[in-house]
Amino acid sequence: MTGEPGTDAGAMTPIGERRWPMALAVVATGLLRLALPQQLRDHDARWVFLALIVILLVALLVGDPGRIDREKRWLRVLTSVLIAVITLVNASAAIRLVVAIVDGSQFTNDAKLLLGSGAAVWLTNVIAFALWYWDLDRGGAAARAHDDGPSPAFIFPEMLNPDYAPKGWIPTFPDYFFLAFSTATAFSPTDTVAVKTWAKFVMMAEESISLVVALLVVARAVNILK
Repeated sequence: MTGEPGTDAGAMTPIGERRWPMALAVVATGLLRLALPQQLRDHDARWVFLALIVILLVALLVGDPGRIDREKRWLRVLTSVLIAVITLVNASAAIRLVVAIVDGSQFTNDAKLLLGSGAAVWLTNVIAFALWYWDLDRGGAAARAHDDGPSPAFIFPEMLNPDYAPKGWIPTFPDYFFLAFSTATAFSPTDTVAVKTWAKFVMMAEESISLVVALLVVARAVNILK
């Protein structure tokens, strides 16, 4: 996992984490949606979702350019709206995929198309939950940079083993992405522990969605390949 100090060692002023890992993940969700067949998308233009999240992302970049360190309420609200849009749109695709498999829709007879669609929905789900973990833990990235947010919801190994982490280490988006990916693949906590109730329930939700999507897609694909 990766992380970076929350303060400049010389000036001892908050610097915040870089925006680009989070921004890259957001854009990836738009590209993954483009890969979905029409049956799993609403009757919208193929580029509408990507355009919408890019507009929201640009608004965040304008409001908080450079490193993420501005604690403004409207920035937090806009970030939550962006993540909610990604989550709801992908939830719609996941539900459509499950229903299509259960009903035996025509497009689910193509194993390659089915596996590709399932992978896109699954990976988007991982990114969405990584964004939620990143945005909710300790009041968000800006609050973590200033170290003035609530107590941690997740205990990372770097916190328990400070000798193996840079001085002033704080989790950044790649760390939360690793947490979300591990949760989706292992269906249980790995090296990072949730210590707040809301975090445990959010992880349970991610595990449940990942399990259902993975089991149904793989089972249907295996049945087709037989």
